[in-house]
Amino acid sequence: MSPDAFVGLEGVTHLCTGGESPWMKSHDAVYTDFARLKSLGYEGRGEVADRTEACRKKVARLWKVPADRVAFMPSASEGMNWLARGLDWSAGDNVVTTGIEFPSVAYAWRSLEARGVAVRRVPHCRWRVREEDLLAAIDDRTRVLAVSQVSFYTGQCLDLRRLAGGASRRGVLLAVDATHASGVVEVPANLTDLCVSSSYKWMLATHGVAPCYLSPRAENRTAATCFGWRNLVAWPRERMEALPEVPVRPMPEGMEPGNPSLVSVMFLSNALDVLLSTGMDRIQDHARQLSARIAAGLEKLGHTVITPGEASARSGNTCFLSGEAGRIHDRLRNRRILVWGELGRVRISGHLYNGSRDVDRILKALAGD
Repeated sequence: MSPDAFVGLEGVTHLCTGGESPWMKSHDAVYTDFARLKSLGYEGRGEVADRTEACRKKVARLWKVPADRVAFMPSASEGMNWLARGLDWSAGDNVVTTGIEFPSVAYAWRSLEARGVAVRRVPHCRWRVREEDLLAAIDDRTRVLAVSQVSFYTGQCLDLRRLAGGASRRGVLLAVDATHASGVVEVPANLTDLCVSSSYKWMLATHGVAPCYLSPRAENRTAATCFGWRNLVAWPRERMEALPEVPVRPMPEGMEPGNPSLVSVMFLSNALDVLLSTGMDRIQDHARQLSARIAAGLEKLGHTVITPGEASARSGNTCFLSGEAGRIHDRLRNRRILVWGELGRVRISGHLYNGSRDVDRILKALAGD
């Protein structure tokens, strides 16, 4: 995909999709279409609803799961918190996660600690989270194993198949934030019990909607905690009367108490057309090849790369440690090279619109050329 398909990339090397993806020019037509439908009243709402269901099916194709198990949440954080709020917790239960998790995964369980639920944060080993350490932390009181498929900090891609097998054998739910995976590497959501992803990064859409897969096992164990017109059978006899007892609808409406951000869903649908037509296998191979080239160049320059070396553990993010991450970010920005530099590391993100010239340009800039 050419950078010409995006807004504002003329003369810019955009390597910060791990923070924000550039805006596709084709999204402008989507907004115009949404505005037209918004003004058509009841008929327009019906068309937007049809577009929403079409988008749900596209997410299902991308993640290889049934469409009726995909809900649209307002954010990835809300998807993880849905599980935290809805399970029937008891004092002595625990959650296993990593010690270098993004806050939406690490702290979704915060309110449970006052109820006697422990959060076990497995430490990294030289910036690598080992699947065997996560599984070893599980015991008979573990309810959830919560991880990011791809680390926002290091770019490591976890082996979800291994984690899913170990968690399932112990009756533990596997909850995955796929924000740094979905759109750039394959997301085996069918192996998880909850899989949620923001849309404004690698999925090439925007804020306000996060697709979320919920397994039948997780649905059976999780009670709805937010209610509204959409996830309740509020008018069973097509009459406007508030009844004392109304059932909760099953998935996917069960996780959607009200309308999702409908315009954001339409942007996501447009972006999914690009991802699906390109093919996730091609995008994944391309991103991992870019990552390998970037990492090799960084190591040659003497930087400490914290992204794993093997291809299966790579993603679109390649990261190196630096006590001057912010200054490096600013210096590259002044040369119209966009990266993400904070928290003691610099993150370089290569996606389907990046190529060898982008790699060469950033490595030359980091070398001081």
